[in-house]
Amino acid sequence: MEKNNTNSKNIIELKSITKVYDDSFTAVNEFNLEVKRGEFVTFLGPSGCGKTTTLRMIAGFEIPTSGEILLNGTDISKLPPNKRPINTVFQRYALFPHLNIFDNIAFGLKLKKLSKAEIVKKVKKVLEMVDLEGFEDRKVQTLSGGQQQRIAIARALVNEPEILLLDEPLGALDLKMRKEMQLELKGMHDRLGITFIYVTHDQEEALTMSDKIVVMSEGKIQQIGTPEDIYNEPKNAFVADFIGESNIFNGIMTGKLRVRFCGAEFECLDDIENGTKIDAVVRPEDVIITTPEKGAVKGKVISVIFKGVHYEITVVSGKNEIVIQSTKSAKVGDEVGLLIEPDGIHIMVSETAQNNIETGIDKSYKLDILEGALNCDLTAIIPNSKYNENDILVDNNGDEIDISKLKVIVSVFPEDIEMSDDENAGVVCGNIINLIYKGDHYSYVVRTDEEEDFIVDDEYLWNMNDRVSLIIPEEKITYTLKK
Repeated sequence: MEKNNTNSKNIIELKSITKVYDDSFTAVNEFNLEVKRGEFVTFLGPSGCGKTTTLRMIAGFEIPTSGEILLNGTDISKLPPNKRPINTVFQRYALFPHLNIFDNIAFGLKLKKLSKAEIVKKVKKVLEMVDLEGFEDRKVQTLSGGQQQRIAIARALVNEPEILLLDEPLGALDLKMRKEMQLELKGMHDRLGITFIYVTHDQEEALTMSDKIVVMSEGKIQQIGTPEDIYNEPKNAFVADFIGESNIFNGIMTGKLRVRFCGAEFECLDDIENGTKIDAVVRPEDVIITTPEKGAVKGKVISVIFKGVHYEITVVSGKNEIVIQSTKSAKVGDEVGLLIEPDGIHIMVSETAQNNIETGIDKSYKLDILEGALNCDLTAIIPNSKYNENDILVDNNGDEIDISKLKVIVSVFPEDIEMSDDENAGVVCGNIINLIYKGDHYSYVVRTDEEEDFIVDDEYLWNMNDRVSLIIPEEKITYTLKK
């Protein structure tokens, strides 16, 4: 065991924590985190991402398969829960219905065999902390959900833990009470000065209360940062999509601080190499609606929903849907222009080197792309689907599948595409709009007549604006249904 280091700024450190169940399912994978003394840290992610498992390992209810959990520099990963200066508040508050409030809070102190006078003193102190003094003789059943939650916190605080763990403690409350308790918890944390580690799948809770947010997916950390960092500078498409609302567009860098997406070119603040395939993240509140002639992008309003503090307006431009949040309304069917300021565009380098083209399915079950030249077996990508005797796509119950809302991602690697000057040789034609020498090959951007951009790798030198056709072998193409 390492020596205690009480002067360390980090009260707890998780080093390469991994948890594997039944030698097959990895719930948490190579989790590394430093928590400073007095911080409010939130684990945020969808159900099944590993956040509660991580919390349980900190509490001692689960033992890591590998890795270390250091408390003040000492490895506690094998210590039982009662030997750790850590208390947990669960979503189900687990209050004892047969005990009054005093005895609920005092339960742990009695197990420690403290004197009656000391127990009374400590219980009164924590009841004042949670603003429920005078409730000692009340029964649990007489309390509201928010009051029960505060009693559960008081029961944890009375043991004077160095760290308080909270596992979705507001999940059972209604929306109004949840919002009130978010502010209450944050205020309590500020007053107490102890370390809070909080688990939630609610983005608003995380953004409202946290000093630091740990975004998780499939057992792995996706990003660690302040609420401002996570919201304004997401590291990947998952974070951008999960935190708040986002428009995420495939795009390409076209020059220094210039990017193209949605069929238009924009100035941006991210200096990324020309020709790089990117994902552009634009928050709905950063899209400005103007007249068609003034917009960088033109489109038609297809939906307007009043959300109380703003209108949520959806505009279709070509194949792109753009969601806007605005205090001014619009009418369905309006032709509008859209503007985005440079600081409203966040650029992320694409996580995959593939060309990913989103397309719909037409009534004859062909993809609306590449002039129908590609054959895609829809039953291979649409779960539980088959063609009936009338060649209609149906599900297992024999009901026709509505394909109008389905989208297919057509993917192919740049090195698997061949360019030809014979317009009849390939499945689609376009013009070279960008080229970069990458040391052992040229990377081209070919914009097709349908305004789709393909990255193509080729060892031979072509010229800007050359008209080419793209030969894409069917066996090199993969199809996935967009979730």
